[in-house]
Amino acid sequence: MQDTAIQMSGITKSFGSLAANENVNLTVLNGEIHALLGENGAGKSTLMNMLSGIYSPDSGSIFINGKEVRFSSPKDSIALGIGMIHQHFKLIDVLTAKENIVIGQKGGFFTRGKNLTAKIKKLSDEYGLDVNPDKKVYDMPVGEKQALEIIKVLYRGARILILDEPTAVLTPQEIKKLFSIIRNMKEKGCAVVIITHKLGEVMEISDRITILRKGRSVGTVVTKEIEVPPLIEMMVGKKVDLSIKKSRVEGKEDLLALDEVTVLDSEKKQALKSVSFTLRSGEILGVAGVAKSGQKELCEAIAGLVPADKGRIFFNGENILGKSPGEIIKMGIRMGFIPEDRLGMGLVAGMDIVHNIILKDYQGQKGVFLKRGPCVKKAERIVDSLEILTPSVFTPVKKLSGGNIQKVLLGREIDSNPKVLITAYPVRGLDIGASYKIYDLLNEQKERGAGVLFVGEDLDVLMELCDRVMVLCDGRITGIVDPDTVTKEDIGLLMTGVAERRQA
Repeated sequence: MQDTAIQMSGITKSFGSLAANENVNLTVLNGEIHALLGENGAGKSTLMNMLSGIYSPDSGSIFINGKEVRFSSPKDSIALGIGMIHQHFKLIDVLTAKENIVIGQKGGFFTRGKNLTAKIKKLSDEYGLDVNPDKKVYDMPVGEKQALEIIKVLYRGARILILDEPTAVLTPQEIKKLFSIIRNMKEKGCAVVIITHKLGEVMEISDRITILRKGRSVGTVVTKEIEVPPLIEMMVGKKVDLSIKKSRVEGKEDLLALDEVTVLDSEKKQALKSVSFTLRSGEILGVAGVAKSGQKELCEAIAGLVPADKGRIFFNGENILGKSPGEIIKMGIRMGFIPEDRLGMGLVAGMDIVHNIILKDYQGQKGVFLKRGPCVKKAERIVDSLEILTPSVFTPVKKLSGGNIQKVLLGREIDSNPKVLITAYPVRGLDIGASYKIYDLLNEQKERGAGVLFVGEDLDVLMELCDRVMVLCDGRITGIVDPDTVTKEDIGLLMTGVAERRQA
């Protein structure tokens, strides 16, 4: 019989009038990999933040290894052997691995020598982690940085580990290695909690799954005893069709062509390096790559938001490089752009939905004013079709959830019927049902002859949805492949620059 590592009973936590968790129950055993599953906003992160001492529950009880505990800070949680590994790593790039491990510890930053190196190597060997203690963080690939984060919490005595979206930025090869590490932890008797939205990985790695919906725990199931469809129904409260359609469009024409485009970042380093490719009408061209491989700069260069250091960008045969977004619109080129930073670049936070949706309609208008009635109807149509949850179309977008903000932005861009639609992580922050609706909308754009550039992070979706997948690594194109003829592992090798494979 396995001992109980974590028992959270009747946990409730509110922020003002918003109940993030309401009477949530969670039990995790020692020597178990336990997945925490739920849509965005279901309360997963809030629950784990209470377990790691960042928040305190308004009511309910937390037991660690059978003893009731109360955390007043993360230090209390760490002292009881709980370690949380966040999606965004908390490492100092200019320090070595071992300096990152001991910083903040008693004796702390000045701890050096063979004993520390030996202890780190022992932990690495014990759990199958591959970290060089003397290597600088800025020299590490993403997978090694994550291994370092795991060693950090193990070094501090953690036996309960919480991993928040641990595979979000990893290649398939790095994910395989991470799963091996997690299984080693399980064999050593650790309790591992994984927060993730990737159902395939949940089914592969977990022993049991607890599902949250709208802040409540709706059940805990044994992974090998349940299939994916009923699991999704528990998450969203209804059946969801998980098929992504990939229609074939005939008579494709070249719409957008990049020729040897190089873009410099703020530090005058090459973020894009002589990138050349063609986007055709009636296709979805996926863009894959680990974080900071040049995806952001690629989108912004095409949309006219950042200058290119050299190269040319042709739209319908005309070079648009060097033109401002306003000039591009005045040329009659409709280019929808959905940036990573929704509120920073895509929308005006203090404006209501109506005014955000009609922002681009001011371009080319005769006179100063737009007619109010049609603008309101347009906003209401988009809100209805995308099921945007809002009290009114006159609600400021900053008061909406992240997923609904994304829908406002996406709805506005698709409604403009662009010839080229550039989308950067368009389903980030959306629940499963809304994500699949977006995939359908992108397919509709493709079928009417638009070219869609789809920057994504889920390789399964990229391979199902896209006609071709272009892979970026360190600002270079390492391959443009037909997803029907390659594997995820093939794309993973291209993402790390180990292999190169040019045109599909």
